[in-house]
Amino acid sequence: MGKLRVEVIAAWPGRVERFRLELEEGATVRTALAAVQRFATSGVGIYGRRVTLDTRLADGDRVEIYRALGADPKEARRRRAQARRR
Repeated sequence: MGKLRVEVIAAWPGRVERFRLELEEGATVRTALAAVQRFATSGVGIYGRRVTLDTRLADGDRVEIYRALGADPKEARRRRAQARRR
C-alpha cells in the first residue's frame, strides 16, 4: 500500500495550527485527527466541503477542523442594524 500526504488545519482568531501527515492509503478523516490528537466538535471538512469522520482521504487533502460560531449570524446582524438606527 502507498502513502498519502495530507494536512490538518485548526484555526482560531489569531492562531492557526497546521499539521502535515503521511498516512497509509485508505486512511480516513478520523485517522488523521487521531494522529494529531485533535477532536472535531463542530464538524470537519476537506477544502471547505463538510465531510464525515469516515470519509476516506486522498493524497494532498487538507482536513479542516471547524469551530463553533461565537454568535448566531442572524442575531449579530440584527444587533448591528439596531445599533445603526440609534
